[in-house]
Amino acid sequence: MISEATLEHVFNHGVVAYPTSTLPGLACLPTTKGLNALFTLKQRSSDKPVSLGVLSLDQASELVQVPDLVRRIEDAFPRGAFTFILPAHQALDPRLGGERVAVRCLAHPIARLLVESVGPITATSANESGETPADDARIAGQELGLPDHAILPGGCPGGRGSTILNVQSSGAGWEVSIMREGIIPTHDVAEWLKNPN
Repeated sequence: MISEATLEHVFNHGVVAYPTSTLPGLACLPTTKGLNALFTLKQRSSDKPVSLGVLSLDQASELVQVPDLVRRIEDAFPRGAFTFILPAHQALDPRLGGERVAVRCLAHPIARLLVESVGPITATSANESGETPADDARIAGQELGLPDHAILPGGCPGGRGSTILNVQSSGAGWEVSIMREGIIPTHDVAEWLKNPN
């Protein structure tokens, strides 16, 4: 269970540190006030969008177009391994990418419980921009000066973050390009894309 104090903090547009299946993340609601607080905390430039964490691609489809190819990629690899940049149904806040929004299906049970409680959340790493994130959500949150009720403790495997795939419509269907190699190596994605059926 997530405490009432934590949920109230999120619903009041606060930022919460939480564990993911890769690195600790920072959650806020994708509202103007929430994003203001997040970008201030991370000291992040507003021209560097953050991703959204969701429970499933079905939930993501309320915000972005989710082609069948993306569903097959997601099913072929461990959940939480990819962040997909997809066309938004309607342009969102530029800090979420505007017309192209990055979404990640979260795998860590605590992260999923948070999304079940409040809806889609930001899924950016829990660190100031340019700093290496810790591998424990409590430590990451404390390093950022968050109060206890704004930290959902939990260890993370650390290492690489999610692999980011840019998915764009083309005349022949959908094209996938690898924007950042993460927990899934570029080679593995390329091999799968050669025979995606």
